[in-house]
Amino acid sequence: MQNIALSVDAIVFYRHQGSQKVLLIQRKNPPFQDQWALPGGFVENDEDLQQAAIRELKEETGIEIDNMKQVHAFGSPERDPRQRVVTIAYYSVLSQKPESKAASDAKDAKWFNIDKLPEMAFDHLRILQHTMDLSHAHASNI
Repeated sequence: MQNIALSVDAIVFYRHQGSQKVLLIQRKNPPFQDQWALPGGFVENDEDLQQAAIRELKEETGIEIDNMKQVHAFGSPERDPRQRVVTIAYYSVLSQKPESKAASDAKDAKWFNIDKLPEMAFDHLRILQHTMDLSHAHASNI
């Protein structure tokens, strides 16, 4: 019998005057307490995956987005020290920088220049890099 949890992570980019920023939250709770991470969390039993990413983003940062694109699934067995967790990453690119406000299990929420990222929790740096690599390969708007 499998015991695998499902989560989502939201990658939100903002471009302004040639610089690109990504929204990160500072975790309030263990594991990785006080470290920076992508907004995200566990999918509820009756919830669509994209809606879960949109909900988690709003709960943790106050930012409301109507639509996000799926990037990839990440399921390395050791990615979360609590248990086996598979996460589905979603992204969005914003043309205007919304104000963010930490809430729920986020201690803080900030925009970071993608060239000056802090140490990140879980495998979130890998997820972010994968999303950036994908954007270059597909010449998308990220």
